[in-house]
Amino acid sequence: MTLSPQPISINAISVPSSDADFGAVIENVDLENLTVVLKNQACSSPKAQYELTHRFDPSAIGYGHGKTLDAKRSILHPDLKTVPHQPEVQIIGNGLVPEYEGLSNIKLVHPHHKKFHKHPIPEEDDLTHTRFYRWHIDAALYNLNPPKVTSLLAVSVPKGRRQTLRYDDGTGDELDVPLGTTAFVSGYKMYDILSDADKEFVRTSRIEYAAHPYIWMSAAKSRSDGLGLFSDSLELSDSELPSIDHSKVQVLPMVWKNPVTGQFALQMHPSAVRKIHLASGEVIEDLKTVREIVHKLQRPGISPKLVYAHDWEEGDMVLFNNQGVLHSVVGAFREDEVRLFRQCNMAASEGPVGA
Repeated sequence: MTLSPQPISINAISVPSSDADFGAVIENVDLENLTVVLKNQACSSPKAQYELTHRFDPSAIGYGHGKTLDAKRSILHPDLKTVPHQPEVQIIGNGLVPEYEGLSNIKLVHPHHKKFHKHPIPEEDDLTHTRFYRWHIDAALYNLNPPKVTSLLAVSVPKGRRQTLRYDDGTGDELDVPLGTTAFVSGYKMYDILSDADKEFVRTSRIEYAAHPYIWMSAAKSRSDGLGLFSDSLELSDSELPSIDHSKVQVLPMVWKNPVTGQFALQMHPSAVRKIHLASGEVIEDLKTVREIVHKLQRPGISPKLVYAHDWEEGDMVLFNNQGVLHSVVGAFREDEVRLFRQCNMAASEGPVGA
């Protein structure tokens, strides 16, 4: 993916009649559209990470998934550990960490595609090849609004290896990626490259997400490109889910409007979709059909030339517009390769605005 950087100026903060000699003004950083990398942030505390992330939505309260991580049947439960003294911040990674931020003997498990994909890469290729694990938006998609911004901080990063990422969807698409990269694609680009007819469709349609989606999908398996699930009738029935409050089921626009630029982003969590509500009032309820429509719309936007695969260095803090990009975990680690990251986001104080 080719980025077109704009000139950025950094100047010391100057306040009349003040002796304050700290802080900086950074101009021309496009936080609405881009993934922004802040280097050398290894000393940032979980509190500092929370406070920075919170500035993008000062009225937001609580972690973006609420308490749903406590549900052991959730597919997210094994992947995250909460920082005890800063519950909006989660610890993610791979390997055994003896002690970190008040937790002891943390066993971190990097999400591996073989646990989620229907057709995993052969075992003999596991350390040289990888997949997009699951393209997604950071969002509970039930009761809570999708966070506006997520921050990721690299504390410890394994070095040296690269992997070949395989789409394995019949296209032959591949991508050379650094070990343990996080992959990002732009929802704005995903919208812009649609046909005029598809743009009209997504501007006027809405997605209904499954109730308790990360429990609902827990037995289902993913496509090999990480962009949605196979329809094998493995989703849990309503009777198998926690109690459902239908007022908390989310029906969100397919297209989210940037409140600053007015641009449209195609923002859908492909694994959590349940129904499509059309402008006519008709509702597409057949799950296989819904998934095929969503995949057709989103697949062009994850082509190799449109993917930004961040090459993590220790101390990198990445801030990304969670209402304008999709992202995916990537990578297959050896057990002795320790990766330690912190993630922070908060359920937004308001829902996304459609076209």
